Amino acid sequence: MTKTSWQKLGEYLHETQLLGSIYNTLYWDQNTSMPSGAATWRGEQISLLAKSLHARQCSAEFVDLIQGARQELETEIVPPTNLNNEKLKNLELLELESNRQKRLDSKLVVQLAKAQTDGYALWQRAKATNSFKQFAPALKRLIHLRQEQAKQLNESRSIWETLAQPYEPDLTIQRLNELFQPLRDRLPEMIFQARDSMSRQPFTWDFKETSQKKLCNLLLSEWGRDEKITCLARSPHPFSITLGPQDFRLTTRIVAGQPFSCFLATAHEWGHSLYEQGLPLQNHHWFAWPLGQATSMGVHESQSLFWENRVARSQAFSDRFWKNFVKEGAPFRSGLDCWRAMNPLSPGLNRVEADELSYGLHILIRTDLEIALLQEDLDVLDLPSEWNARYEKLLGVMPMNDSEGCLQDVHWSEGSFGYFPSYLLGHLISAQLSESMSSWLASQGVQSEDPIGECIKEGKELKLLSWLRSKVHHYGRKVNAEQLVQEVTGQALTSHPFLNYLETKLNILTSTF
Repeated sequence: MTKTSWQKLGEYLHETQLLGSIYNTLYWDQNTSMPSGAATWRGEQISLLAKSLHARQCSAEFVDLIQGARQELETEIVPPTNLNNEKLKNLELLELESNRQKRLDSKLVVQLAKAQTDGYALWQRAKATNSFKQFAPALKRLIHLRQEQAKQLNESRSIWETLAQPYEPDLTIQRLNELFQPLRDRLPEMIFQARDSMSRQPFTWDFKETSQKKLCNLLLSEWGRDEKITCLARSPHPFSITLGPQDFRLTTRIVAGQPFSCFLATAHEWGHSLYEQGLPLQNHHWFAWPLGQATSMGVHESQSLFWENRVARSQAFSDRFWKNFVKEGAPFRSGLDCWRAMNPLSPGLNRVEADELSYGLHILIRTDLEIALLQEDLDVLDLPSEWNARYEKLLGVMPMNDSEGCLQDVHWSEGSFGYFPSYLLGHLISAQLSESMSSWLASQGVQSEDPIGECIKEGKELKLLSWLRSKVHHYGRKVNAEQLVQEVTGQALTSHPFLNYLETKLNILTSTF
């Protein structure tokens, strides 16, 4: 039987996806078990794959296959169907990405891949020795290459906006400022209120590593983990990655003196993985196609933050789970003790360990700084002092060294400029989706002032997952993040639900002291 143009395009995309999966597998290994001495060879491996992937994504054969599939769809004498509409959306997104790739010089693609691998290795060494100067040349190189990438793409956007598009389609700095300005205004006031009412005491106890692993596995088991398709490992910086339609990996890390760091990082990354597992793969049919991919990284972060903060940091979860912590050595006498410990609401230096109040300011600092590095002539060597000054001004804390400061995140070592706002957008999206979820649960007979909390209290988190599966995960890339929020909630994205959530939580927490 003669293959249709659509089938031929699907086979081509499948092979491209296989190459991409190999690339991701090497990345996973690099972060979890690769010896540091292998970095140079790994850089060559990844550079070769990046070159091959780029060649496939802008080849004449690929362009012909897309055009053939479009002509085939347009000549079919059938009424419009959801499937045909989805096929047309897939082609539109493929053409968009192909056009972007064709504008890029293959030499630049290879240089970027090598610079990312080198940057990651230098970042690890610099972080271990508290020396930003070791990493500065690699960062300068990555900034230069990303600026050149934006120049070659030649879009009607700023450099930063161009680089942000793969993470947040259609995002502009103007829209970002509209969404974030209320947070700039209100969060410092709320932090001051919390600081005046609560004191953050350093932990004088810790879990053993074996206990932390046990607690993480228990959490994932309660949240429906299928060990046949998932894997949990350790890495310097927690992340989640999909290597195949039945291969979902996530990592966590153990931080001495931070007993909940590993647990909450696992909850966060599991939220990412649940989203990946819920995307419209349709028996793997869309796995290699754009519609099988995440709507945006802001939506991705909304899912991880929902499970980390709305669920794992909730009072309902502490009331149900605290005795498991006690069995492993936590000095709690009640669920309230556990809830307070998991929600210190006091500013610190580290983004990943940050509480919900101060987290947004961590993101605003990073966003402002990377825009300044890319398009406002901030010198790389001035980054540590600029970082420290902003932390002292906004959060009232000062890093003692570079590792506590501008070296703490992996993102810039990989040239991932434009990603950081997705974390804060994720908070906004999560809060707005949670309001809709609560309304739906109430309509289904969940009688409580906090329907989500009631489900958590009863150990029915899978009911929450079911709502996310039916309302959020299925969209894939049919829409952008703001369109998804509008579709699900009936309202445009705004910061108000997030600020309302924080104010409610702050008032309840402070009343317990």
